[in-house]
Amino acid sequence: MTDLTGKTALVTGSVQGIGLAIARALAGAGARIAVHGIAGDMQIEEACKDLRKAGAPQAEFFHGDLRNPDRIAELMSAVDAWGGADILVNNAGIQHTAPLADMPAQTWDSILAINLSAAFHTMQAAMPAMAERGYGRVINISSVHGLVASKFKAPYVAAKHGLIGLSKVAALEYAAQGDSRKGGVTVNCICPGWTNTAIIEPQIEERLASFGGDRDAAIADLMKEKQPSLRGSDPSEIGALALWLCNPVAHNITGAAIPVDGGWTAQ
Repeated sequence: MTDLTGKTALVTGSVQGIGLAIARALAGAGARIAVHGIAGDMQIEEACKDLRKAGAPQAEFFHGDLRNPDRIAELMSAVDAWGGADILVNNAGIQHTAPLADMPAQTWDSILAINLSAAFHTMQAAMPAMAERGYGRVINISSVHGLVASKFKAPYVAAKHGLIGLSKVAALEYAAQGDSRKGGVTVNCICPGWTNTAIIEPQIEERLASFGGDRDAAIADLMKEKQPSLRGSDPSEIGALALWLCNPVAHNITGAAIPVDGGWTAQ
């Protein structure tokens, strides 16, 4: 089992969904969690409480608008003062669907800033110290849309493809840091397909009546066009993969883009 006692993890967008599930997995292994995201005080308090209950010796919230490099610098400085990120999970992201011809320029800028540029800024701030320690993990949450495209998602697809490219460059630059005993410094992407989060609930609800309330059948109908397994991933499964990548045994897995997509990108 992975033991992250004494390690600190910054997980962006960790107040809900996949980010919270990853933070919970790391907390269960003993990591301190720097929580981040957009939420009200009650949701923040609940997330931190949840993570401490899961096993984190400390879980504290850190503010930071990922659209703004200056605010990102402040976020990373605050985390550094708290002990520094041994593990950095860039999970925060936004999405907007529209035809290319109709995509607002401001929406393009915001999606690229949060889904791609923010990862550059956090990695640039965190990775030199990881190299000095001989251990570091950067896990960037890309998407199947970092590997293949879909219509009406130009900025999201561009950002997620770019995130994989950025991760490969960083993986090469830091590949020789550390050793197998300490765990080295690795950079990888996880590329989820359909995942069972609140985002897809409205689409499932729309189909329930057509399948007599059979939730599994409604989910299979939603996924049949893209995901051959006809079932979504639970966020905890993404968390389990992220946790495994943090183990020193994964020291030679770097620069990878790992799909968790039920065969979507195998087609």
